[in-house]
Amino acid sequence: MAASTTAPSEAQHTNAHIDPAAQVSDAGFVPVQTRSERPHSFDPADFGSPTGREVNWKHTPVAKLSSLFEVAATAEGVSYSFRSGDQYVAAPLPAGTAPRGEVFLAEDVTAAVAWQGATDALHIRIPREEEVAEPILVSVEGLGAQLRADAHIVIEALEHSSATVVLQHTGAAQYSQNVEIIVRDGAALTVISLQQWQDEAVHASAHQARVDADATLKHFVISFGGGVVRVNPSVELAGAGSEGYLYGLSYADAGQHLESQVYLHHKGPHTKGDVLYKGALQGESAHSVWIGDVLIGADATGTDSYEANRNLVLTEGARADSIPNLEIETGDILGAGHASATGRFDDEQLFYLQARGISEEEARRLVVLGFLTDIVQRLGIPELESELLAAIETELSEVSA
Repeated sequence: MAASTTAPSEAQHTNAHIDPAAQVSDAGFVPVQTRSERPHSFDPADFGSPTGREVNWKHTPVAKLSSLFEVAATAEGVSYSFRSGDQYVAAPLPAGTAPRGEVFLAEDVTAAVAWQGATDALHIRIPREEEVAEPILVSVEGLGAQLRADAHIVIEALEHSSATVVLQHTGAAQYSQNVEIIVRDGAALTVISLQQWQDEAVHASAHQARVDADATLKHFVISFGGGVVRVNPSVELAGAGSEGYLYGLSYADAGQHLESQVYLHHKGPHTKGDVLYKGALQGESAHSVWIGDVLIGADATGTDSYEANRNLVLTEGARADSIPNLEIETGDILGAGHASATGRFDDEQLFYLQARGISEEEARRLVVLGFLTDIVQRLGIPELESELLAAIETELSEVSA
């Protein structure tokens, strides 16, 4: 399918008749139940401030995100720098300038705020047929826990190109962010969003992607730091033969809230999708949320899709919410399924290791590492893999202390 060369106007996306109560279960009203039915608007006022009763906010501590429900007065909360790959930065994109808005549709208030607050979008553009060997590393540094910033980032891989883009978040800020991802025909793109914030940081991000014919997107959400981190990826497999691999890893400590609401839409025929998110939790009131929605559309014949979420609870007082959903609108598919599991250590695994002379503490460490490294090893960046494994070791040393 040929890619559009002009971005739809903002007015085309704006629904001026959104009723914020439309997602609230009041008497006589049927709330929005599925991800595909959610309204879209670029005007934050159309959504109103979430109350926590809405279907997409009911597991989120909305009071802690309230600073992100209005456009930032200034953009001083974060700084951006490129550790590598700055040659792939194109001219900034004001609203209404293609390809900004070609894919992105704000589906909640924080995404609409980020759209309005980001005067110009950062545009990372991979040229046609170019294979970028080294990762493009973008550093997003928070400059203060009380400072605000809004951002819109466009990552575009042109036809038959290949690249890896890493967004690394550190420091502290109150940050609303949109990431718009366009993978054109035959391209292969990996996008890694790495949250290593300080404990005071608040981060809400919407990632939206379209994958065209015979193209592949690998998308990672890895959250270790931050007080409240909500990164919601939405991927449309639009072209015939397109593939999407959505992976996630989180490690929630005491008082942390780490959340991802994942949407994979099989739209074109013969598409393939795999969703796997894993999380570990330790400490009082450590909280993770994973909501996975897969839609296999009426024209998505020959689809092969699976989604799963696995959580390992390491201490008392931690909580993992996990909700998989699957919609299928055609019977002509190769396969589809979903799964979710949350539990403590497997006693049989611990017994097996201890029976071979391994101490209980070391056995627990090995079980957790084995559980989480499955995601780490899919990154394909040795330096980053080593960094994350070291971070997991640090987390484990704290729980055993």
